[in-house]
Amino acid sequence: MVYPIAKIVIPAMLKPLLGKCTGIENIPLDEGAVLAANHASYLDHFVIGCNLATKINKNAHFLAKKEHFESFLQRTWHNYLQAIPIDRQSGGKEALKKAIQHLHKGNLIMVYPEGTRTLTGKMNRAKTGIARLALAAKVPVIPMGITNTFKILPKGKRIPKFGLKADLNIGKPLYFNQYYGRENDKKALRLVTNKVMKEIADLCNQKYEFD
Repeated sequence: MVYPIAKIVIPAMLKPLLGKCTGIENIPLDEGAVLAANHASYLDHFVIGCNLATKINKNAHFLAKKEHFESFLQRTWHNYLQAIPIDRQSGGKEALKKAIQHLHKGNLIMVYPEGTRTLTGKMNRAKTGIARLALAAKVPVIPMGITNTFKILPKGKRIPKFGLKADLNIGKPLYFNQYYGRENDKKALRLVTNKVMKEIADLCNQKYEFD
């Protein structure tokens, strides 16, 4: 069950910016899964969260860099969302462990494989943490493509551009059973990551131009 603020207050505030959501039926309701999306704006969190909350009454635990927990307001907000802090200097091992625990409980984990917001609107090369998590937890990956958030609120801007709406397109689950047990195999991790990213690119009308 999601919290009232995430389900009622925020969707009402962001209604002018929220567009269509397709494929919501692809998100499992009774088992764990990793949600993976392109990342172009801080608005992406709200587009995903609002659609999950209002359409299937679920929330996802976001993986967020530990720097987002340093100020009081950010720490309060991220704790409210039950976000999982990542210490990138230590390799994120503790965050990976906590995320796997959530997945085994049937929860959803939200990941942006690119690691940070794009500065150009085009997709960046993804890191392989998404593959490591999915293979270690033995759960499917749900690719998600978000459109228009870069135009509405790119990195560095504080006021959104109204008149555009952000759409969320959710793809079918991706299963990587053949790679289970290979979460420390760099080649396997890159193959899985690229597969996920190409699906995300299709869903947000882009091309993923990396190997």
